[in-house]
Amino acid sequence: QVRLVESGGGLVQAGGSLRLSCAATGRAINTLPMGWFRQAPGKEREFVATIRSSASSTFYADSVKGRFTISRDNAKNTVYLQMNSLLPEDTAIYYCAGAPINYGMGSWRADYWGQGTQVTVSS
Repeated sequence: QVRLVESGGGLVQAGGSLRLSCAATGRAINTLPMGWFRQAPGKEREFVATIRSSASSTFYADSVKGRFTISRDNAKNTVYLQMNSLLPEDTAIYYCAGAPINYGMGSWRADYWGQGTQVTVSS
């Protein structure tokens, strides 16, 4: 069983940056693809970014492409999300996911989910 714990959220002004971390315990995640998702108030949870187990490739939602960077350090069993040029519409709870699978039409499932960390971007 994998336990994922996110950290690094907070309040930032528009244009600012934050770096989220997702620390995994229980087993090594080096063989798992990992992802970040977010849920804004009154909205469904949405995909943000994924990274392969070897970090050989990454994939981003159009809304964050060029501003966010997902990375991982398998030696530390940790996944990161560097968020730059933040916008008020990036305000959401950000969730780390282990082994996310895209079922299409915006539907995702994951074997493991963290509890989330709040990101608030003020204008």
